[in-house]
Amino acid sequence: MNRRSAQAPAAVIMIRPHHFLPNQETAKDNAFQKNGGGLNLSEMAKSAFTETTNVANKLTSFGIKTHIFEDESTKSPDSVFPNNWFSTHPGGHIAIYPMYPENRRLERRHDVIEMLKRNYRVQDVIDYSGLEPDGLFLEGTGAMVLDHIDRVAYAVRSNRTNPVALERFCTHFNYEPMVFDAVDDNRNPVYHTNVLMCIATDFVMICLDMIPDSARRLEIEERFTRSGRQIIALSIKQIKNFAGNALELQSNKGLVLALSNVALKALDPKQKAIIEQSTIILPLDIPTIELAGGSVRCMLAGVHLSPR
Repeated sequence: MNRRSAQAPAAVIMIRPHHFLPNQETAKDNAFQKNGGGLNLSEMAKSAFTETTNVANKLTSFGIKTHIFEDESTKSPDSVFPNNWFSTHPGGHIAIYPMYPENRRLERRHDVIEMLKRNYRVQDVIDYSGLEPDGLFLEGTGAMVLDHIDRVAYAVRSNRTNPVALERFCTHFNYEPMVFDAVDDNRNPVYHTNVLMCIATDFVMICLDMIPDSARRLEIEERFTRSGRQIIALSIKQIKNFAGNALELQSNKGLVLALSNVALKALDPKQKAIIEQSTIILPLDIPTIELAGGSVRCMLAGVHLSPR
């Protein structure tokens, strides 16, 4: 049966980088970044270009509409992660976000928004980038993991997630904010919420151990249980392998969970079995891109708009 879900977009936007490299500006607070893994800059750029192409082709083969844009500039090393600068919402709404690293602000592109207006029903575009001079940042669906069914925006407090900006978004887009603290095993704040949790239609993957406040942890756990979702408890080690950075999508074969090969290898058989009760696992090979500290979820900006 080909189920449809408000949680799972049937189309995505991707950016194919021509000059990919891990961003030095974001390395200060992104503990997931690594150095080049022995590759020189030219090899790294070529590998990331190929990995992006292969992801787009695989998604397309599953009937997921994939809009791919080229980035030939040398000034936006993280452009392969477009989910941070904009998001789309049912009813024809688009949000554009204030970004913490200055060089990531260069990723915002008119041509992406214009394509959405041409191909989908867009009613309004709300641009929060004017909050940047005040130091109020909210990096899209990296900063927030959105429960589109129960209308909750889960957000880890960090340099990239300001509660004032979050409150503004939630008021405009009708989400309830759920702000909490999360830290890695070195007690460093987690830079983006979408590395530690993924909300699908029937399950949620989350590392509750990274939430130090036991009352908040229990509140989040109970909320997911009430929503009827199964909780797949991830370990910190699994999070380091990007197991939480996945995205449920609507394919022509039903619901799929897109995640990286590294993430899939980190999951145990029981966890995979729960996922496979409601989705097809769609593994994608992106080892070079993961050097930049993001994985599959970060690469895919879901389109929740109605086609024209």
